[in-house]
Parts: sequence; C-alpha cells; structure tokens
Amino acid sequence: MTMKYSLLSSIAATALIATSALGEEVRVYNWSDYIDEDLLQKFEKETGIDLIYDVFDSNEVLETKMLAGGSGYDVVVPTGTFLERQITAGVFQKLDKDKLPNITNMWDVIEDRVSKYDPGNEYAVNYMWGTTGLGVNMTKVKEVLGEDAPVDSLDLVFKPENMEKLAECGVHFLDAPTEMIPAALKFLGEEPQSQDPDVIAKAEPVLTAVAPHVQKFHSSEYINALANGDICVAFGWSGDILQSRDRAAEADNGVEIAYYAPKEGALMWFDNMAIPADAPNPDGAHKFLNFMMDAKNMAAASNYVYYANGNKASQEFLAEDVIGDTAIYPDEATLENLYTISSYSPKVQRVITRMWTKIKSGI
Repeated sequence: MTMKYSLLSSIAATALIATSALGEEVRVYNWSDYIDEDLLQKFEKETGIDLIYDVFDSNEVLETKMLAGGSGYDVVVPTGTFLERQITAGVFQKLDKDKLPNITNMWDVIEDRVSKYDPGNEYAVNYMWGTTGLGVNMTKVKEVLGEDAPVDSLDLVFKPENMEKLAECGVHFLDAPTEMIPAALKFLGEEPQSQDPDVIAKAEPVLTAVAPHVQKFHSSEYINALANGDICVAFGWSGDILQSRDRAAEADNGVEIAYYAPKEGALMWFDNMAIPADAPNPDGAHKFLNFMMDAKNMAAASNYVYYANGNKASQEFLAEDVIGDTAIYPDEATLENLYTISSYSPKVQRVITRMWTKIKSGI
C-alpha cells in the first residue's frame, strides 16, 4: 500500500492511539493487495473520519496480534477458521446490527456457510471468498511437462517427478499450513478437514518430498512473480492468481496465466470483517463495515481484486469479467466439489505448526 495506508510499527500504532482523539480515526488491518485504494479515500470523504489502513499477508500474523490484545485496530479481516477460534477466545465483540443498515445486502448463501465459523453471524460479515488452487503459466508448464501437463490436478504440485521439472521455471507455495496440509490430504484421498493427528501426519511425506523444489513459501509475492513470468506455478488464492493473469495481460509481456480449482476438490475459504473486543473506535468500525456493505462499494472492491464477495446486492454492479468468470463465481458443479475446514484445537494446531516448520526447513 502507498500513501498513508502503509504498514505501521506497533510502537507507532500505540503512539497514534494515545494521541488521537477517539472517534476521529478508524484503524483497519486487512490482507495485502486486497482493496481498491479509491474506496479508502471515498470513505474518508463521506465520513470525515481519518482511515489508517495497514496490511498483513498471513492469518498467523493477524492471530498473534489478536491473541496478544491491545492491537489498536478497529476492523480486522480473519479467514473463517481463524475467526472461529478467535471468537471462542473472546477476541471480538458482537456486531450492533442496528448500526449496519446495509447488512440487508448480504448473501444468505454465503452467510449460511460462514455461520459454520460464526454461528448466527453475530461477530462478522463476509468481505471476500474464494478458492485455493493452481496458478499456471501455461506456456512454460507445457514446455517443461508437455502438452498433457496435469494443470487442473493436485498431481501438478504433489507428484515429485512433476515438481522436480517445474523447479526449472519456479514454483511458489502459500505459507499457509492450514491450507497446504488439507490440500495434501485431499491429494491422498483423505478427509482434508481431519482433526486426527495420525491422519494429518500422512500429509508430511507428501509435502516433504516436494518442498525442496519450491522456490519460496510466501503468501503474496507469487502475484507479481507469476505476472512477470519469474515463476511458472503458484499454489495460491484464486483472486491473487487472477490478478496475476490480468497484470500480465495489461503488460502484454507474453505471459499467459490460468487458474484452476483442482479437480480433486479445492478449499473454499471466507475472509470476514470483524471488530476487536478492545477496538478504540467501535462506532467508527461499524461505519466502515456499513460503508463496505454498500452494494456499489463492494462491487468496486471485487472488480479491483477479482474475488467473489458475500454481498448479493453488489452483483448487479460487478464487471462481466468478474461475475461471468467461473474461476471467481464457480458454477454449481464446482461449488459442490469444494470443501471447507474447521479450526483446529490448540493441541492439533501445535501439530500443524511443528509439521509446517519442519517441512519448510527441510530438517
């Protein structure tokens, strides 16, 4: 992010909170590359509230701040499984829906799925949703693996013989164990949302076998790397990969990027706006949420980031290459093949974290 919407240190954040008059600013902590910056300026103009907008690129970073308390943020955007665990931990305050008249714009289909993490939709509203899958530089991958390369299959990235060859042109994986480990389980035909440590352990040899061929584990750098042709495959989030596709097209650099939700099944995830229990300006936070739930504002956000959103009323304002793209708004058959995961218990989460550290380090 540019301008004043840059990442601030925790020290600076604390100082700002101490010196700012309550109600004059709203502090938002959202994923990187995840909003049209014109909307931030529009919010300030319409409300007269100063908006401080910081970014992160992993749920683990956000959760560390939330569980420590005193983050200083008024609105944060956790993914469903992390939202579920953080609600249980008392991190968030219930929404005052009387202050959210635009909540009537929300999509009941998505609200129903998010209620798995937030029963009754009491603590959060959906911002964006999507799938996790394969970003492919079609030319380079076919040069390396041939015309019959399994570009729509988990075989592409979980079979060592493929990854060994793809390493020549570069592969990035998400630095997101709660997404990569379930995907490896799906590849094995196991239940991706298993909470059984013995089942989860089966993912380790799959990931360990291909990890040496992964150029980088990172949750945002693959966007530009794919678009620039620096890598040929990314296991990442649908909208990010579609941003890569469009950046490459705009640059007219000869890079052709495609996104595939793996045919074996892809993770369906939900990023949701919530208000911390200790938010300095909860009234301002509600104003920001209501602003974002305006149909035209949410459409502008989706048109910019190429992700589907949970706002039904926004759909009439979506660009055709967003609402009409089945990689963004999947068809019914694809939707039926998507899976969701629940949050892990603290004990199982420790197993996941240790496994992921071991996989990445190669020890």
